[in-house]
Amino acid sequence: MRGSLLLALAVPGLLSCSGPGAAAPPRPVTHTVTMEAVAFTPPVITAKAGDSIVWINKDPFPHSVAAKAGGFDSLPIEPDHSWTLTPSARGEIHYVCTLHPTMTGTIRVE
Repeated sequence: MRGSLLLALAVPGLLSCSGPGAAAPPRPVTHTVTMEAVAFTPPVITAKAGDSIVWINKDPFPHSVAAKAGGFDSLPIEPDHSWTLTPSARGEIHYVCTLHPTMTGTIRVE
């Protein structure tokens, strides 16, 4: 028993969980928000830092996605086009379509 303890102390990482069978970190997920009927659907998205959020414009006219507090602005997204954001910090981001200010949404980043 004492030899096993000495071996574990002498070989760093021997008892770590990074070897075969260890759980892999979760893979990033892609979330989709549809811009249609002058609305963001869904209006609230919960994502993890590193996930991607894709906005797809299904209306026959342009929309945009801009953080109300600043930080990102897609500029106009034409019909049948998309725009992607990958948030890296936790928090809540409120956004708006600058072309149609009644269109608002929220991203909750865990």
